[in-house]
Amino acid sequence: MTFSIIIPTYNEAQAIGRLVQTLLPLGGASLLEVLVIDAGSPDGTAEVARQAGATVRQSPKPGRAAQMNFGATLAKGDVLYFVHADVGINPDFIADIEQAVNAGYEAGCYRFRFNSDKIMLRFNSYGTRFPGIMSRGGDQTLFITRALFDRLGGFDEYYTIMEDFDIIIRIRKVARFCIIPKDVLVSARKYDTNSWFRVQIANLTAFSLFFMNVSPGRIARTYKAMLNYR
Repeated sequence: MTFSIIIPTYNEAQAIGRLVQTLLPLGGASLLEVLVIDAGSPDGTAEVARQAGATVRQSPKPGRAAQMNFGATLAKGDVLYFVHADVGINPDFIADIEQAVNAGYEAGCYRFRFNSDKIMLRFNSYGTRFPGIMSRGGDQTLFITRALFDRLGGFDEYYTIMEDFDIIIRIRKVARFCIIPKDVLVSARKYDTNSWFRVQIANLTAFSLFFMNVSPGRIARTYKAMLNYR
């Protein structure tokens, strides 16, 4: 079983080098490539990733779904592993995913915990043990076999936001989805800039609009208007 890791980036120069340098030795012979698909970052993300050992390509289209689909067209692995640039990877990811695929799961994710000891963030992290769609998200990373990804037609590029939830919903209609009972480490930077309550309300609003089939553009505008960004 071979792996391709695909990382969509935009202005992630501070995080991407460390992530790539972590992934490459952990992947061993099973990891064929780490593909960083950048959306024209002006902060030097592409060069940092290249120096760290990743294969870097510029996406022909902006947007995370489009970037990940483009990465998949380049990938050579039997399993595609989609990872966000600011995630702290679980060191057992190769063995964990191999075990899940061999057990009949064609896709899945990890649970997560935040890089913060705030009590309410521990509550959020605990929720990722459960199978509900609102407990999922791209920060948990996503593995999917090449065969299933192609069957689904990849990410739906209509979703310029919420693309991760859309593909998980579609996966679950046709295949078994595994939640690996280990954690990846997720940045709490959004919560550091906003209150826990404010982020929860923004998340709930985005979910509600998504399930009401509101356009992704409107969801994105609404979500960004509700939060402060550094």
